[in-house]
Amino acid sequence: MDAVRVALLREVLAETQWPSATRRFAGALRTSVVSQGGGLLLVGTAEYEPWHLTAHLVDEAAWSGQPELTPTLVRHRVRAGDPAHLAVGLKRLEAAGRGETLLVVAPERPGTGLLERVHGARRAGATVLSLDGGDAEMRGLAHEALSVAAADAPGAAGAAHGVDLDTVQHLVSAAAGENSLPGPRGRRRFRDRLSRLADQLTAPPPARW
Repeated sequence: MDAVRVALLREVLAETQWPSATRRFAGALRTSVVSQGGGLLLVGTAEYEPWHLTAHLVDEAAWSGQPELTPTLVRHRVRAGDPAHLAVGLKRLEAAGRGETLLVVAPERPGTGLLERVHGARRAGATVLSLDGGDAEMRGLAHEALSVAAADAPGAAGAAHGVDLDTVQHLVSAAAGENSLPGPRGRRRFRDRLSRLADQLTAPPPARW
């Protein structure tokens, strides 16, 4: 999703807490991976693999000049012949520890096996973040969590606008690449300038008295 579409989406959701909630979560993600020099592991559930979030974070890492945002996708099922970047299985979580960040995307309740591995990674020192459907156990394991569920949705208007986990992932990934360090000679990075321009183009006209 490009900067203009993200700006339009934020405009639609301006009366809800979703823009600020996703920026807060993205800030926690960015702070964790940048301060630790990378080591971002991204895992879904057995039924849901976060392909789109993986791709968006790869793009944001390149556009923002923050390579630490580039994730390693951890998969529940790895097949013989899969390329190296798609052949990282759940055993990788058992090796996760201090200096690494584990982002779990779980629309439904994670299976016991995944929860146990996430718990083990946290005990070993990894920072755990969760984008989830409101599962209490998953939230309890996370250092930072953002739930997309009717009961927990930040801002009652969010449900009215049909906010779902895919939408929230778009907002989080876009926000993760914002507020990067200034480029050479104090010039803004192109991505930040484009985002600022999109915000200006979609802003309501000033009131006239």
